[in-house]
Amino acid sequence: MVAPILSYENLGLVQGAGWLFRQLDLYIGERDRLALIGRNGAGKTTLLKLIAGAIDSDEGRRTIVPGTRVVLLEQDPKLDGFATLADFVLAGADAPMRHEADAIADQLGIDLSREASSASGGERRRAAIVRALAQNPDVLLLDEPTNHLDIAAIEWLEQWLGRFTGAFVVISHDRTFLTRLTKQTLWLDRGTIRRAEIGYGGFEAWTEQVYAEEERGRERLDAKLKIEEHWLHRGVTGRRRRNQGRLAKLKEMRAERAAMLGPQGAAALATQSDDVRTKVVIDARHASVGFAGRTIIRNLDLRITRGDRIGIVGPNGAGKTTLLRLLTGELAPDEGEVRRAKTLDGIVIDQQRKLMAPEKRVRDVLADGGDWIEVLGVKKHIHGYLKDFLFDPNMVEARIGTLSGGERSRLLLAREFARRSNLLVLDEPTNDLDLETLDLLQEVIADYDGTVLIVSHDRDFLDRTVTLTLGLDGSGRVDVVAGGYADWEARRKPRPETKKIATKAGAAVAEKPRIAKLSYKDQRDFDLLPRRIEAIEGAISRDEAALHDPALYARDPAKFAALTEAVAAARAEKEAAEQRWLELAEQVEALG
Repeated sequence: MVAPILSYENLGLVQGAGWLFRQLDLYIGERDRLALIGRNGAGKTTLLKLIAGAIDSDEGRRTIVPGTRVVLLEQDPKLDGFATLADFVLAGADAPMRHEADAIADQLGIDLSREASSASGGERRRAAIVRALAQNPDVLLLDEPTNHLDIAAIEWLEQWLGRFTGAFVVISHDRTFLTRLTKQTLWLDRGTIRRAEIGYGGFEAWTEQVYAEEERGRERLDAKLKIEEHWLHRGVTGRRRRNQGRLAKLKEMRAERAAMLGPQGAAALATQSDDVRTKVVIDARHASVGFAGRTIIRNLDLRITRGDRIGIVGPNGAGKTTLLRLLTGELAPDEGEVRRAKTLDGIVIDQQRKLMAPEKRVRDVLADGGDWIEVLGVKKHIHGYLKDFLFDPNMVEARIGTLSGGERSRLLLAREFARRSNLLVLDEPTNDLDLETLDLLQEVIADYDGTVLIVSHDRDFLDRTVTLTLGLDGSGRVDVVAGGYADWEARRKPRPETKKIATKAGAAVAEKPRIAKLSYKDQRDFDLLPRRIEAIEGAISRDEAALHDPALYARDPAKFAALTEAVAAARAEKEAAEQRWLELAEQVEALG
């Protein structure tokens, strides 16, 4: 094992009346790619600040190799007091060099001369990323780095981190981001921390093993203790298994929805039947919206039916919010029309932030100060309902100001999902949520008896929840694709252009396709590689599960090394196989 460049021994921190965590041991190697996982309120952000040296612990010793540069990207960067984004980026003794900041800003597409006071959430986040990356860190600590970023910026950040030669620790709700980048995991759970030499891709299998081992140990405990202390953990693996079933159902729903779409993506539902007409909740016909001479939405034809789960994706500024307002009736079209069912009764989660005043109690927000809440017309005790949304029932008297950002978001979801409605509008619902709450949100959306509109940059979340994706590129066009983000991404990839060659006379003519079909070898690879990739993924999962044993290195270092090398080799083989199959798929698509 290579010596760490930063470590903490017997780390302890008091928060409020007790210990947030105590006797934690952790280390960071010089090339570690660590995912920091834990529930909202577990202390993930606080732990990052301790690692960075931004706050002091009450117990423990922090050791760092001299000259190591540690940089923290905070979840909510403070820009108060700065005239421009450049002033923020270049402030302080640890400010980066101007030319390095400008180079990264140019790649991220952020104008640092913009006034800080009027900057959007995405612009503020980009400026904070510029400041962090341009400081040339040895250890980079990232707290929800993808919040407020569009998909293009997220993918740019993934590529930058993929080339990064230092270590990083990342807190993120974005499963795709974590799976692509991380190779080790720190799990902060109930005041303790565990480390596994596996990336996020193997995290769920690892936690299920941990919970299974704990369950065997709990069999000796008093039944009351089981109920009071472990009710939440028993629900985690069950929820994941239920979500697997829901994913299968989602695929069926996508297939049905695909059958309703015409070749251009416009809805082509029949309207002769009264039954079909009553299922239509929003009907847009040739709808267009413009602003300041620019067409935001052009000639939209879309029919949304009861039970649809609609995802809206696209870069910042492409018109996602405009499209949402158009569909919900907040904005009238300049041309065309948008009809809505008279019985449509919607909830817009993003507009309810005023409910979260810091001086209010959980009881006030959820049940107007009482003990009972009406959930879809049925009265339920507030303690039981809090459990449904992964809260400790004893938090009922907690002030909102003491909750983490994720806990506040989860409480808001709990309140709004209790109301009767048939249209649910979620604007970036995954920001600040932990991964288990995302599982819960997927479950609630799947069971929701109505239509859902979701604006999100969380690719994995969209793939797990939506039946139809509306993709915007900023030109005014709205692509309508059956399926989730991955389906839209596959649809929008440009087809290979016809190459041109020069004749002897110098005139350019189109080059004819050189092949009419795949060769035998290419066709065989195209057919067999998906199964090979699946087998490689299975081998990676098995080896990563073995590596999660914290005592393996001390007990059998040779086996530990062999497994580590095997996982690295398998990942490389998988990446090469995926690249080969994608190249063949493009050829197949080009051949028609």
